[in-house]
Amino acid sequence: MFHKILIANRGEIACRVIRTARSMGIATVAVYSDADASSRHVAMADEACPIGPAPARLSYLRGDAIIAAALRTGAQAIHPGYGFLSENAEFAEACAAAGVVFIGPPASAIRAMGSKAAAKALMERSGVPLVPGYHGDAQDGATLSAAADSIGYPVLIKASAGGGGKGMRIVGEPGELAPAIEGARREAVASFGEGRLLIERYLTRPRHIEIQVFADTQGGCVSLFERDCTIQRRHQKVLEEAPAPGLDPGRRAVMGEAAIAAARAIGYVGAGTVEFIAEGDAFYFMEMNTRLQVEHPVTEMITGLDLVEWQLRVASGEAIPAVPLAIRGHAIEARIYAEDPARDYLPSIGTITHLRQPDETAFVRLDTGVRQGDVISPNYDPMIAKLIVWGEDRDTALRRLSRALNEYEVVGVRTNLGLLRTVAAHPAFAGADFDTSFLSRHEDSLAEPMILAVDRSLILAAGCLALLPEAQQSADPWAVMDGFETNGEGHADLHLHDETGLVVIRAAPVAGGYRLVLPEGAVIAQSMPGGVLIDGVPCRVRVLREGAAVTVILTGRNHGLTAIDPLAPPVVEQAGDGRLTAPIPARVSRVLVVVGDVVTKGMPLLVLEAMKMELTLTAPRNGVIAAVRAVVDDMVQEGKALVLFEAE
Repeated sequence: MFHKILIANRGEIACRVIRTARSMGIATVAVYSDADASSRHVAMADEACPIGPAPARLSYLRGDAIIAAALRTGAQAIHPGYGFLSENAEFAEACAAAGVVFIGPPASAIRAMGSKAAAKALMERSGVPLVPGYHGDAQDGATLSAAADSIGYPVLIKASAGGGGKGMRIVGEPGELAPAIEGARREAVASFGEGRLLIERYLTRPRHIEIQVFADTQGGCVSLFERDCTIQRRHQKVLEEAPAPGLDPGRRAVMGEAAIAAARAIGYVGAGTVEFIAEGDAFYFMEMNTRLQVEHPVTEMITGLDLVEWQLRVASGEAIPAVPLAIRGHAIEARIYAEDPARDYLPSIGTITHLRQPDETAFVRLDTGVRQGDVISPNYDPMIAKLIVWGEDRDTALRRLSRALNEYEVVGVRTNLGLLRTVAAHPAFAGADFDTSFLSRHEDSLAEPMILAVDRSLILAAGCLALLPEAQQSADPWAVMDGFETNGEGHADLHLHDETGLVVIRAAPVAGGYRLVLPEGAVIAQSMPGGVLIDGVPCRVRVLREGAAVTVILTGRNHGLTAIDPLAPPVVEQAGDGRLTAPIPARVSRVLVVVGDVVTKGMPLLVLEAMKMELTLTAPRNGVIAAVRAVVDDMVQEGKALVLFEAE
């Protein structure tokens, strides 16, 4: 067994590997970019080595720097985690050449599955069922168009090298094909360095079911059952569970055998995942991920196994541990992202000013790489944490998931916590009536519910209590126009913006608190540990203040309030539709227009890259380009004007 390993990754997976290594008595070495110098995984490791600037291509994708760090620190093996270099055959070979063990499959297996087209051809020869499609070498537009016509619309365009939804487009009709091919190829080149595409029939009501396999160097290969990863956005997983709801033992056995056949066909070693798309009684091979998966904890929860420990043992030459393999209970994982579902899941950049997580128990597990005060930067994936729950059955696991999500609090960046809560509580999800279009199909019913009047009163009262002491201190009756009367009751008027707009609340001090005249009526509000008293009734609520902004957290949901000075001059909007601004901090990857171009509404103008995502910015109206204030590789901040239009 190794005595020291290096983790060539960051965030929650680096912390996850360190945790298991520590339990096995193995020393760990972390690597970090300039942006991660004070990160959690660096603090957890026994040693840490800097490897370059913040952009991944200059740090976490630099195999030479990572191998040099391993040699310098005496690490015998490198665990790649997932993403970055985890499925890079050249890196695996470079490790071997340097005398360092790559904790993963052999380079030949990575190459065999690194090209989706080649992998599908191999699987077809091995008897693994495939979705009808085109996986050929010819990549010209005419060939791809003919293939799409032959397959029949809708079709799915996919990058041959890679995954995670990058280089993927759904095309509903022939007229949409050419721009979709161009966009998919551009994104594939940016993400994987290779623009080869394949085209498949797009299944309209599929489920995404994957099999966890594990193989050793002695020829052993086992299936560790399935995971259902159907709930997705942008072709990326949001909720995963094991076992798959409604999957009968016979189908489970057949899919497990197909996955083992796939692994054996490429001489696989270590942890791998064979992904299938299933519709009705049929299932089809999609791809094999030659690494540990993000969602591996649900498999660990239902089997009682530590897959990272298995990885370390197999990589050191041991056989797969001889333990009984059986499914116990049900587990669900929710990926908590710094993103805004209301803005098409745009990543949210910023500092986590407040973080409160549910307690870990035998039934609740947290895999995270961030702490309060950490920055979510545009350089890396916006995942904050993975919340995993276990129950004796699926209903119990769902109840525990809902409770844990309600206990999760994040302030400073927008998150998908609200979406996760509504999905967990949705009757269709509870009834396992879902497919990969679940989020879009139920978009209206998945919106967070309107605030009840009683909750709005509580939120406004809690926000006022956070602001009032300062308001009262500044309420000089001779200097403030607040209705003060020498023989009357002194009061302060607070002007607040909440989710509904501007609201004015009159507050007058009373014994121990304030009398607040709220839109829903007057109440007596008092502060108390862990919440507020409203007319003598204790209410649990958390209130966080930063200047004039107050965040009130009620059952895990954030409600923002902002104090407004009614005497301040009005803010004049400068942007209007005469400019195109950056919606998030990002890198400019393409500029598609120049000064003088005549554009129409919806025409692509620029392409931004942030957090492994490509975002195309389009013209907000018809017009003529007056100025372009960005060039390729510029790092732009949210709100920066990128393109100006001539006045209409």
